[in-house]
Amino acid sequence: MPATPSGLPAPVFVDLDIASDDGARVATYVLEPEDRPPAGDVVLCHGTPWSAQVWAPVARALSQEYRVFLWDMPGYGASPKDAAHRVDLVAQRRRFAALLRHWSLDRPQVVAHDIGGAVALGAHLLEGADFASLFLLDIVMLDPWGSPFFRLVAENESVFSAVPGPLHGALVREYIAGAGNHHLAAEAVEALAEPWVVDVGQPAFYRQIAQLSPAHTRPIVSRLGEVRCPVRVGWATDDPWIPFEQAARLRAELPGDPEVVEFPGLGHLVPLEDADAVGRAVRQWLAAE
Repeated sequence: MPATPSGLPAPVFVDLDIASDDGARVATYVLEPEDRPPAGDVVLCHGTPWSAQVWAPVARALSQEYRVFLWDMPGYGASPKDAAHRVDLVAQRRRFAALLRHWSLDRPQVVAHDIGGAVALGAHLLEGADFASLFLLDIVMLDPWGSPFFRLVAENESVFSAVPGPLHGALVREYIAGAGNHHLAAEAVEALAEPWVVDVGQPAFYRQIAQLSPAHTRPIVSRLGEVRCPVRVGWATDDPWIPFEQAARLRAELPGDPEVVEFPGLGHLVPLEDADAVGRAVRQWLAAE
């Protein structure tokens, strides 16, 4: 299968059969070792406003040993951005649980970043998905979350959707660059911005922000003590979006006193800022489980 510029294979589109979802399509990707049987199955979950692209370097490294599954949540990346489909955390966690069933993955190891953590934990605690292990990296979960920009968009979604294209593009690129403390290469910022700067991408960008709500993570927080698999927490010390102190708070809510892996000097886009460090930490976790 030909590779995309990111090194991921071309997406395979899956039509999920969820009664409440009216047929959302999902762009999916699978990588696996070329010369050996895989050591196990690993699923990588992205956050916002990213896509599977944020995991591409880590996925390529992991695929030397593991069968690696990725997806673009509907509304993101190569998945359709149809306004008829919800892009809130409830819809995405239900899709994730359904996608695991489609892939016939009974108890995969899951690695999740940003709102991908809320989606994975929601699928596990509220939709019955079972995991062999869970690595949570700078995740959206504990209050407070949602920046002043999030609130401004939620109150003025139609206004932002109508901003002239060049201004929208500049805003998106600055938003993405700021997540990495402006340390990301320009080509990495451009790759993450690309799905949002086409015509259909502009309203989709503001739609997903407007539909994300802490009201959808609070029921998950109340059940964090019920997580049924080993967990490790990873956090960048200089994350400008979700402060490092949330790592300790999250650890206290989870069972088993999970280890916290620190990524010194890195920002919220740690899987791209230092893919080698994240890859090593994830491989160590997977090997231990």
